[in-house]
Amino acid sequence: MGLISFFKNAGEKVFGKKEEVKEQEKADAIVQHIKRYGIPTEKLGVSVDDEKVTITGTVESVMEKNKIIVIAGNVAGIGEVDDQIVVDVPEPVVVEPEKQFYTVKSGDYLSKISKQVYGDAMKYNVIFEANKPMLKHPDKIYPGQVLIIPPLEG
Repeated sequence: MGLISFFKNAGEKVFGKKEEVKEQEKADAIVQHIKRYGIPTEKLGVSVDDEKVTITGTVESVMEKNKIIVIAGNVAGIGEVDDQIVVDVPEPVVVEPEKQFYTVKSGDYLSKISKQVYGDAMKYNVIFEANKPMLKHPDKIYPGQVLIIPPLEG
């Protein structure tokens, strides 16, 4: 839980072209945007204050939580996500370790990022798979986009 920073002027445009979009309209647009990726939003609360999105509620996995954070943060006009999401895991299930986040810089591509974080450029597909369905193709990333960087499996 905490505050995660994003590039305000990078990301998908989900608020339409209206000059003045109210905070509740922004929150509703972000909820719809999260739903487009097949993530259930019934147990989530989304509020917007200027360029900050606060997300509350419960999810079933750390991966689901991180995808919600990245989807909401990679929206044009959003600069911060206040993560107040709780992972609700039944007792016997092993909880995944927290994932890292990586902000794409100009000139980055997945194999370059993979080489930097894992020491092996060929592990780019691990990053790609962790960021599906937000990423449709490994070559389609942009500066300012925030990606989930999962730990390598033993």
